[in-house]
This record gives sequence, structure tokens and C-alpha cells, in this order.
Amino acid sequence: MSLWQGKSKGTRLGYRIFVWVLKNFGVLPAYFLLRFVVVYFFLFSWKSSRQIFHLYHRKLGYSRFSSITRLYKNYYFLGQSIIDKVVVMSGIKNKFSFDFDGEDNLRKITALQRGGILLSAHIGNWDVAGHLLKRLETRINIVLFDGEHEQIKEYLEGVTGKRNVNIIVIKNDLSHIYQISDAFKNNELVCMHADRFIEGNKTLASDFLGEKARFPLGPFLLAYKFKVPVSFVFAMKESSLHYHFFASDIKEYHHAEKEVALQEMLRDFSKEMESKVKKYPEQWYNYYNFWQ
Repeated sequence: MSLWQGKSKGTRLGYRIFVWVLKNFGVLPAYFLLRFVVVYFFLFSWKSSRQIFHLYHRKLGYSRFSSITRLYKNYYFLGQSIIDKVVVMSGIKNKFSFDFDGEDNLRKITALQRGGILLSAHIGNWDVAGHLLKRLETRINIVLFDGEHEQIKEYLEGVTGKRNVNIIVIKNDLSHIYQISDAFKNNELVCMHADRFIEGNKTLASDFLGEKARFPLGPFLLAYKFKVPVSFVFAMKESSLHYHFFASDIKEYHHAEKEVALQEMLRDFSKEMESKVKKYPEQWYNYYNFWQ
């Protein structure tokens, strides 16, 4: 079975071509070009494709034909999410529109003056979500595995400039924990994915789409240890040029015993994540066996 390696695919040349199209012709022509790229991944990326096909056919109950169609759409939405990230972060002229559900929940977190943690997953477009959070007028810290190939990351930074959020890179020496602690002390928000882990890391198990799945312990343990409020956030694409941002009601989990609190937090998160996968099945970019 394949495991997630914490890396993203793509080449510097590929990014360069799409950025040129975006700057000269706009978003929709870039989407048109993307369709030809998607065909390649659709036909030749069987290792990742079989995992998504399994999700659609076995877990969500779609027919084989429908599952294959949704598999193509999944790759297409993934490509769009990368294009949209470049557009939004670089300030390229666009006609994107946004709906915001739960923004008041995040403003409640900042009003508490204790910091907060926002948990999300590889669903929708996290980079766009992070960019939109600047509306909160507080510093945003995004915790990431440093899995992008260095040359691609450097090229994108040259195009988009530094992100308007602070990036905290997860490192083996645990130095990222001190940065997260400082962020909470400064009443800042810390955003993390809570649906993937590198093999060997500690995990928690929860029911997800009818079967036990493993989730990384770290994000949930941080919320418990630092006693900060939690919200689950997602930015989902609802049409070519429209996004819908969701933020759940804030909740605190540090009043119960550790194991009880962690399981309750994971249960709430997995239920929220499951509802988004069911509503937006083509926008879960999971290319390994989530239930292994």
C-alpha cells in the first residue's frame, strides 16, 4: 500500500508555463490548458488514481463509470487549486468571488485574546483559505510539512512574493513547537492540516466513512496542551470563479481528561471532514490509502 510522503508533484517548467498564461490571458484559458495536463495524470498515475477510485466506488457508493468521471474531475480540481493559489497570492487580476460562513466564529477567537488553532484537511483550497484569513486583522501562522520541491517553491515565491502569512515548517528537532507556542502567546491563529501524517508519527483512530482511519496526533494534542479554542475551517470551490469559506463554531476541549478530550476533538473533526468529503467529493486530494 502506498503511504503519503509529504511531497507534492510538478515541475518548474510546468509552473512557468501556467504563470505565463495567467499573466497574459487570464484564469479561464489556464483552466483550458490544464485539461490536457489532467489527461496525462488521469491515464498514467494509477498508483494515486486507484485510491481515489476506491473512495468513490467503495466508500461513497458511486458506480464504476461515475467513479472514473469523478476521478478525472478530482485531478482537474487539484490543478485549478494550484492555479488559483498563484492567482490569489500574486494579485493577478481575476474575478473570483467568495462567501464566508462562520467568519464571526473566528472573530470570537481573536476577541478572547488567547490565540487559537484552526484545523483543516487536504480538502478544497487551503492556500486560498489562508489568504482570505487576512480579513481577521490578526497574524496567521500556517504549519506545513516542507514537502514542496525546493526549486518549485522558490519559483512560486518569486512569482507571488512571500505569503502574507507566517509559515511554520515542521522539523525533526521540534523547533516548530516553540514557534507555535509564541504565536499563541501573541494572540495569533495557528492553522494546521489534521488529516495526514508521515509514517512513524503518533496517530489517533476514528471512524471515517464507515471504517477506522488514522489521524495525526499532533494537531489535537497542541490544542489540548495549550488550552486554546478550536475551529474547523475549509475553503471549497463551488464554481469556476467562486469559493465558499466555512468555519465551525469554536469549542474548547481542555476541560476533560486528556484521552477523553483528544477523542472528542478528533470525533468532531472527522465528522466535519466527512461532511465536506460527501458534499464535495471531487475536492479531497488524498492519493494514498487513508484507511491503512
